[in-house]
Amino acid sequence: MRRNTARWKAVLRSGIAATAMAMMATTALLPSAASADEPVPVRPAAPIPVPQELDPAFYNPPADLVASKAPGEIIAARQVSVANFGLIPLNVDAWQLSYRSNNSRDEAIPAVATVLKPRGSAPDKLVSMQIAEDSLAGYCAPSYAVQQWSVASFVGQIVVPAEFIISQGALQQGWGVVIPDHQGLDNAYAAGPLGGRITLDGIRAATAFEPLRLAENTRIGMYGYSGGAIVTGHAAELKQSYAPELNIVAAAEGGVPADLGVVLNVANGQATSGLVLAAVNGLTREYPDFARFVNENMDLLGKGLSFVQSGLCVQYVSSLLPFLNLKGMLRVPGDPMRHPAVVDVIDKTRMGKAVPDMPMYIWNANPDEIIPVGQVNTLVDTYCRNPSASVQYTREHFGEHVATEISGAGPAMLWMRDRLEGVPAQQGCSITDAGWLALDPNGTALLASTFGETFASFFGKPIGVK
Repeated sequence: MRRNTARWKAVLRSGIAATAMAMMATTALLPSAASADEPVPVRPAAPIPVPQELDPAFYNPPADLVASKAPGEIIAARQVSVANFGLIPLNVDAWQLSYRSNNSRDEAIPAVATVLKPRGSAPDKLVSMQIAEDSLAGYCAPSYAVQQWSVASFVGQIVVPAEFIISQGALQQGWGVVIPDHQGLDNAYAAGPLGGRITLDGIRAATAFEPLRLAENTRIGMYGYSGGAIVTGHAAELKQSYAPELNIVAAAEGGVPADLGVVLNVANGQATSGLVLAAVNGLTREYPDFARFVNENMDLLGKGLSFVQSGLCVQYVSSLLPFLNLKGMLRVPGDPMRHPAVVDVIDKTRMGKAVPDMPMYIWNANPDEIIPVGQVNTLVDTYCRNPSASVQYTREHFGEHVATEISGAGPAMLWMRDRLEGVPAQQGCSITDAGWLALDPNGTALLASTFGETFASFFGKPIGVK
């Protein structure tokens, strides 16, 4: 915590840091949770948002308090003001929830999610949006980055503001939205089983939060792309065993890193090697045996570059360190991918261990320079061996990783809307090869409407209010 705080203070100017510390001190004086038979009090929004490094009272409540709660039980709640790029406010109802979750070893941990809905509404649909944080510091997390007066957009968090617009598309449909900080307090980028639990517990917290006013038997969907797909995929697979009571009726994921070993092999020595090095460092924060292996065997260059990355957001972890020989930084005989500690963490984070019990919509570029399509094909084949699987899989051939996120968002949201409206998904599996998803007129129209409504919201128009 002290190390991350020091880096954050190096980024922020002293005046902002002093104000943030004052806000933290005020927050710490407030009660952190209600008793079991009382609703959690909702604190008012702070005038200046504070990231987790400077707000331990909310993000990191006492361990005994966290352990005393059930998974998904709310510890504290507060109103927030959300905005595009930290500057342009959204006219929606918004809160943050602190709640108990579990890590991948089933140990109690604190977690935070942002929940939103159209003004004054009582939604009967909820979507959990797993935004691709892809970073190694708390100030990069969605809960901070989506708030008004956050500076995250200006210090390297370029993905959260962009994907937040897709979340606004869900709000424009009249749906409730929950956005979990799925990397957890330790910012464990790429640790899918951890993120899956945090996501499912975030849905539990949202459905129990009275001010969100969700209707009884609310239909729930999950959505994520790339780093968000890591989490969405694991949450879909874990749902039946971890949170079977949740009425999750759909999951849409694109650019799916189903097998991190394949992703690392492709990135080694290539332009995206810095992003994958960040994922390696993120995994060390959740898997102690893997952390021990990396600490004992990574050379001085690798350790130095990892230290540089350790407090940065996605823009810098992905662009500053291209063309690295990641395997060459690990001083072990032979291919380090075959070392037991590496094999173990790749196996634990590989998707395909359980067939999701909800319909799945999956899309991927072919080729995708970051997320190889072959390992997505393998995942779909694994699911579809089971006759109970319901998977609609589309490969886009005129695209690449970023472009396919944009072109595929419209069709994915249309598919999600049908599921949330109660339209049954097709049984079994289908695989479609598309030239360019942007040629789907309905999907493109929805995407254009989303951007248009978002632009209108810049001038104060309420989002999702009919």
